[in-house]
Amino acid sequence: MSKYLIFGLSFATSTPAVAQDREEITITATGAPIDVEDTGQPVTLIGRDEIDAVQGADLTRVLARAPGVTFSRNGAPGSFTGVRVRGAEAEQLLVLIDGVRVADPSAPGGGFDFGNLLAGNIGKIDLLRSSNSTIWGSDAIGGVLAISTRSEQGIQASGEYGARDTAFGTVSGGVGGDRASLAGAASWYLSDGFSSAAGGSEPDGFEEWDVSAQSRVAVTSALSAFVRGRYAKGRLDLDGFPAPDFVLADTDETQRTRQWSGAAGATYDASALHLTAAYSVAGTVRRTFDPTLGTAPTFTSEGHGGRVDVTGEWRPTEALRFNFGGDYKRTRLETLFDAAERTHAEGVYAQIGIETGKLSAHAGARRDDHARFGGATSFGADVSYALTPDLRLRASAGEGFKAPTLFQLLSDYGNTALRPERSTSVDLALAWRQRNALPYASATAFRRDSDNLIDFVSCFGTASGICANRPFGTYDNVGRVRAQGVEIEAGAELSPGLSVRLAYSLVDTENRTPGSPNRGNALARRPRHTLSLGGEWQVVQRGPSLGADLRLVSKSFDDAANTVPLGSYAVLDLTARWPVSERVEIFGRIENAANERYQTAAGYASAPRGAFLGARMRV
Repeated sequence: MSKYLIFGLSFATSTPAVAQDREEITITATGAPIDVEDTGQPVTLIGRDEIDAVQGADLTRVLARAPGVTFSRNGAPGSFTGVRVRGAEAEQLLVLIDGVRVADPSAPGGGFDFGNLLAGNIGKIDLLRSSNSTIWGSDAIGGVLAISTRSEQGIQASGEYGARDTAFGTVSGGVGGDRASLAGAASWYLSDGFSSAAGGSEPDGFEEWDVSAQSRVAVTSALSAFVRGRYAKGRLDLDGFPAPDFVLADTDETQRTRQWSGAAGATYDASALHLTAAYSVAGTVRRTFDPTLGTAPTFTSEGHGGRVDVTGEWRPTEALRFNFGGDYKRTRLETLFDAAERTHAEGVYAQIGIETGKLSAHAGARRDDHARFGGATSFGADVSYALTPDLRLRASAGEGFKAPTLFQLLSDYGNTALRPERSTSVDLALAWRQRNALPYASATAFRRDSDNLIDFVSCFGTASGICANRPFGTYDNVGRVRAQGVEIEAGAELSPGLSVRLAYSLVDTENRTPGSPNRGNALARRPRHTLSLGGEWQVVQRGPSLGADLRLVSKSFDDAANTVPLGSYAVLDLTARWPVSERVEIFGRIENAANERYQTAAGYASAPRGAFLGARMRV
């Protein structure tokens, strides 16, 4: 496979900034900027204006507006937060920040912790809700979430204070023109929090700094160079399982986390040919401390990744397009209990597409080679056809795979014989207009079948076969699951100044593993029904506005055996905004206005009612 690296090494960083220019542009479908109406894949775009309307630092409150999205959090703000799309595992969602893959290679499942990502620095969210390893390679089983940090011109700042002594401040700004530009954002969050343990009483606080920056310089009319980066540093109070009862309770443990990601590269854009090359890095370092056991950390982990990417797009005619690219990546992990381990992988892809006024269609294939498990081939295709100028029929089929993590392969629990997890997803949708233009409506039916899923296998009482030299257990390809359902979205302006929207999802998940005692059960932490209903009322033109967001989630189970229930819940948030001038806006909200008591992970509390007040300024 190495010989193909001179042809193309996939997508790294340049396109998210391009995609931010127009809210209807996505990069998650094909790896290059494309209008949402020109893809048959299910994509949700959320811009900065909507993020401001939601208010606050908690990104899950924004993502919950998209159909098919659920999340679980281990307690107070900053605690581990996993996002699931259409019933997939949280680790099966590929997450990119400014084009850089930010999954933690040292985590057992190799996923991304959303507890350390604040909404204040985000400019745009681009979410693909189906498998697409054809373009993106490993990890894109549940979909792709591409986040672009803020790059607005001028200066903007906001600050708020509220319940549980919570303070959140953000400042962003940018300068430049056609020849060069520089933009950045910084945010700070501090909260006393609440007890992460549902039965606890001691608050668990969280503090984080988050900084991002990006720059671009036009070397010639066709060639430009860019640099982007993000750094976040946080401190979180934890609850644990202290002796002698070993049940979740208040503790004095803390966790310190550092995350960073960055990329540098160049873009060549001349007539029908567009090329981008970049080198990117990302890392996560965690340290856990328990003062009852001394000053040394009780656990440490470091995960690092480096990646070379090249992507290309060739348009020989107005309607015909060829996308191609490839990548080479290296990952490394080290923990307090595991010596440093490394691996590498490489892949190439090619896609052909046709885009006319009524018809858009794409088909492609990808091949990946992994140093530890061999290769994986992925295929995908989609079509979008305009039945009328505003009504489109969309369909897509895609494959996904997820390589075993270094922890699953090479830790004390590892199994070097693991194969990649695989998935096949199909979608059929009818869409009237687009989400960011009122009115709009869409209905989507989907199915995703996954197999070779990797799970932990207990070796208690067994010392032979896969359990040889693994007395505490190991990992194996033992899972087969299905997720299917429907998604409905709609929005409208009922009267001048009064708009409403909804997103409903029915996600039916089933464990289909042959011989498993859990066969036929629903997957853990996957509610069958979710409904996001909201609206905003402009009380006076160019004056105050009032908003509401209601999130309804049906019951689920916390375990694969379906013996630990998680109750249904309804969370209501109320918001208000008042533009006192063209540059200054006062805003406020009440989160969980009905003070609903609920859990997204068994034993872990969720935020009670809280009120917040802030101001925003633009220069």
